[in-house]
Amino acid sequence: MKMTPMLLFLGGLSVFWAAVLTMVFMPVAMMRSSPSDIWRPMTAEEKEGLKLFVGNGCSYCHTQFIRNLDWGLGAERISQNGDYHDIEPAIMGTERTGPDLAQEGGEHPYDWHLAHFTNPRHTSPVSVMPSWEFLGEENIGKLTAYVQFAGMKNADYRVARQKYWKEVSRAAYAQGVDRNIEWLHSHVPETWRMMPNPYAATQAGLERGKKMFQQFCIGCHGPIGDGTGPAAPYLNPRPLNFTVLRRHLVEERYIGGILYFQIMNGVTGTAMPYFKRALESEKIWDLANYVAVSFMGYTDAGIGPKGIDAAYEPAWENNFEPPDKLGFSHGKGVGRQPTGPDASGQDGR
Repeated sequence: MKMTPMLLFLGGLSVFWAAVLTMVFMPVAMMRSSPSDIWRPMTAEEKEGLKLFVGNGCSYCHTQFIRNLDWGLGAERISQNGDYHDIEPAIMGTERTGPDLAQEGGEHPYDWHLAHFTNPRHTSPVSVMPSWEFLGEENIGKLTAYVQFAGMKNADYRVARQKYWKEVSRAAYAQGVDRNIEWLHSHVPETWRMMPNPYAATQAGLERGKKMFQQFCIGCHGPIGDGTGPAAPYLNPRPLNFTVLRRHLVEERYIGGILYFQIMNGVTGTAMPYFKRALESEKIWDLANYVAVSFMGYTDAGIGPKGIDAAYEPAWENNFEPPDKLGFSHGKGVGRQPTGPDASGQDGR
């Protein structure tokens, strides 16, 4: 066959349309978007929240799809095609500067979101997320509705659980600070209530705990642990005043296990989130020691029962005396430092 300009043109045209047919029309014709098992339609308020989410560029920092290699927030369920059925635009995002939000719904109660959107440093002191206070409370409510939608039926279950425990925790808080602490302690498994902090409150450990407190806790509990951080005015119930724990020691000496359990598990219904995914065990124990020593003037670290010390642990002696039932120490050991050498090899006194 003689190659002519017309033949080259027709050949090129054929290749072009064959590529378009294969890459565009066939995928569109074969694409099926059936709802997944957790899908549900969005409410009008949630759709308004989606518009705010897209319009303000939230997807530049937050993805909305869980991969099979993820290990953090929402990792209980890998995202599926049907999760995005009838969601327009379905922007999944590519940058994970902030946490993935595919299953964010119900992770926090509504008042936490109000404090967070008003100023993210209120609830996450080291957050780089900008303040959205300029949106106004009504639009923040719509944005929160969309975030609480994330996860659909799974999120609905979590949101309902948050609401249930919100009402219960508010009722406990309304009964007064001591009854509230008794209620909180009653929901800690007995094994944890009778457990002392197994790790020494060395200067190094307390410094690590201080860093954790500043990064995660100070926004709600405040710099002196009295529950008056900048997020507190937005929250109901208010954050716990740690100093009151002095008169709520279990058997007049145990508090470490309760602090660990509450830091690890959070208190659903309140603004207290769980930190089991953000902090490994040693950091939680160090944080518990920092809270106990700094705001209660007492720690049960190492008072026993205890096992074999970890290999890195220095010699350390607990000289803290527990306060009495009224929370008074009568000068018995408040502020006393451990007498043994700390992790840096220096005398702790």
